[in-house]
Amino acid sequence: MQQFFVDKSQIGKEYITITGDDVNHIKNALRMKIGDKIRISSGQGDDYMCTISEMSSEFVQADIDYDASNTELNQKIYLFQAIPKGQRMQTVIEKCVELGVSHIIPVNMKYCVVKLTKEKATARVAKYQAIAKSAAKQSKRSIIPAVGEVMDYEDAISFAKDNCDLIIVPYENYEGMKSFTNTMKLAGKASSVAVFIGPEGGFAPEEIDKIKEHSRVISLGRRILRTDTAAICMLSLLMINSEINEEI
Repeated sequence: MQQFFVDKSQIGKEYITITGDDVNHIKNALRMKIGDKIRISSGQGDDYMCTISEMSSEFVQADIDYDASNTELNQKIYLFQAIPKGQRMQTVIEKCVELGVSHIIPVNMKYCVVKLTKEKATARVAKYQAIAKSAAKQSKRSIIPAVGEVMDYEDAISFAKDNCDLIIVPYENYEGMKSFTNTMKLAGKASSVAVFIGPEGGFAPEEIDKIKEHSRVISLGRRILRTDTAAICMLSLLMINSEINEEI
């Protein structure tokens, strides 16, 4: 079943009106017809199962059948991702949105291969947000996760301290899994969790020194993971951890 996001102002008591690019997508790409079922979300936690009842060149009207279940985790997960090269950031955004991330903040770190100017960063973030929206549709999210402006490392730490109950830092030079086990227990009780993922070249030692007193530094095992793999691994663990703790 296809999902679409609309502004809250487009949601009425009995029907929802879809406008913009989604109209062409519904009619010409998906070739949907009157009577087809779709899922619609406000992007703010309001979800509905609907039936298409009217179509024109400018809008699609869908009658509300019933409220759909919310698909969000019971905690907010902030991903502070060192900017990787190539298409890896696109992969991180797409997969982590599927896994339940609520905010993604690209971060400039010392060993980042890619260095973005302010102009390039603004254009890149707009592209990142479009990828997040597409992934949110595909995975039936109740919200569209926000992709923030690019931050410098120290600003990212300050932001995480102010907005998150727990900061987790997977670090390739950290040994042993005891800290990981204890950290996941803490994560299950936190309403908001920040995860810092380093770049292809890893965290600089001074970067770990700046964050370790405010965070839980952990290992993800004895293998060295690529930056995009580490992000997906951490979000997978936090998603399952959150879902399990919600049912206990």
